[in-house]
Amino acid sequence: MEGEMTHERHRKFNTGDTYPEQKLDNDLCQAVVTRGGRTVWMRGQCPQDLDTAENIESHDPVEQTHKVMRNIRQLLEECGGSMDHLVKIVVYITDVR
Repeated sequence: MEGEMTHERHRKFNTGDTYPEQKLDNDLCQAVVTRGGRTVWMRGQCPQDLDTAENIESHDPVEQTHKVMRNIRQLLEECGGSMDHLVKIVVYITDVR
């Protein structure tokens, strides 16, 4: 259909593979690109390797933030964009104590 908005899913994964201890089975992805304008929507990013889903070993918030920002840059570039196109980031800082 002409004018119909479509989307592309990038870096698909299943929660059953990524988080086996949670006993979930959901097909998700790291980013979705919509057309009709071009918008990239990303899921919440953690300080993980995008290929292995393993967290970095550091508990330092600065190192974790750098890893998250590298992930965001990588995902934007894989979707055809760059950090110059970034419009909004929401940051949640948690204390697991």
